[in-house]
Amino acid sequence: MRKKIFRFIRNLIIFFFVSSLLAVIAYRFIPVYLTPLMVIRTVQQVADGETVRLEHHWVPKEKISRHLPMAVIASEDNRFASHHGFDFVEINKAIKENKTRKKARGASTISQQTAKNVFLWPSSSWIRKGFEVYFTVLIEFIWDKERIMEVYLNSIEMGDGIYGAEAVAQAHFQTTAAKLSKRQCALIAASLPNPHKFNSGKPSGYMYKRQKKILYLMRCIPVFPPIEEK
Repeated sequence: MRKKIFRFIRNLIIFFFVSSLLAVIAYRFIPVYLTPLMVIRTVQQVADGETVRLEHHWVPKEKISRHLPMAVIASEDNRFASHHGFDFVEINKAIKENKTRKKARGASTISQQTAKNVFLWPSSSWIRKGFEVYFTVLIEFIWDKERIMEVYLNSIEMGDGIYGAEAVAQAHFQTTAAKLSKRQCALIAASLPNPHKFNSGKPSGYMYKRQKKILYLMRCIPVFPPIEEK
């Protein structure tokens, strides 16, 4: 019996590592059309008796405004282009600040958020955090930064039932992801900490303040993706 249990656990672990590695390799090349978060939110809508809303339209990075990567980096992860998945400067700041804050602040990078959005579930726990670290290491090793950003901008929740740049551009600004202005991109980035509370299409005074700060930071951080010299 012990041998059977050991064999089962061993096979389960091998299956997890092999399947997760193959999934990350596959998503290096193919679009991510559905994520666990989208499924969970849809189930929640049905359970609550709400009308199901799932708006998601994958578009390649070439069809996303060049201002949007800059806006989300300015808002969410200033050192995205230089770290390897984890921003230890922000982690140390968060540890110090959380000693006196009532509500703890996180230090998740865009890479970590991408790993969570594409492969995991939203509720926070040490188990999920451990898986998040694992998948973050994988995508940083197998994908390049531009692919991580492309998947992030296509999968991140940007409103109630709205996922990705193209869907939010159509729903909130009646345009396409490619035609989003710098100010619109800054408003979208301002909504990301809580897209259910903050609506980029109907911004509050607080969001306009965040927009102003993000627009300033966009001028201070290195251009992403880097402009290739001819």
